[in-house]
Amino acid sequence: MSEMNADQLKELLELTRDVDSVELKVSVPVEDHGTTARNLDLDPIEAEIRQVFFFDTPDLRLNKAGMVARARRRQGGTADTVVKLRPVVPDELPKEFRKSDSMKVEVDILPGGFVCSASMKGKGKPGEVKRAAAEASGRRRS
Repeated sequence: MSEMNADQLKELLELTRDVDSVELKVSVPVEDHGTTARNLDLDPIEAEIRQVFFFDTPDLRLNKAGMVARARRRQGGTADTVVKLRPVVPDELPKEFRKSDSMKVEVDILPGGFVCSASMKGKGKPGEVKRAAAEASGRRRS
């Protein structure tokens, strides 16, 4: 990650006061997956398998507007949906949303910077997620 200047670091630290979580996001080249997993003491046999689908228009209109629509199914038969907005200013969000157990405000720290986002999470069924993904990709299955 490139170094942050003093103003960016100050902004990041101020943001962390008003969020529910901070996520550090990294990309690991495929050839380094094994070494990284060993160094982090991760056991792939213990991992939770997830299938994640992102929904957008072909021209990425949602992404350009700062919105992410995601559905995810997990090994074991659970599923969830998320609508995420970014960037956001935590204290500008409506208070009734901030009080919801379904809402999470977080700072994502990634190579080159950080962004604050707000997400609303819903529950779903794995079959619903699989059907929605198939329909979105044009491969409707019965």
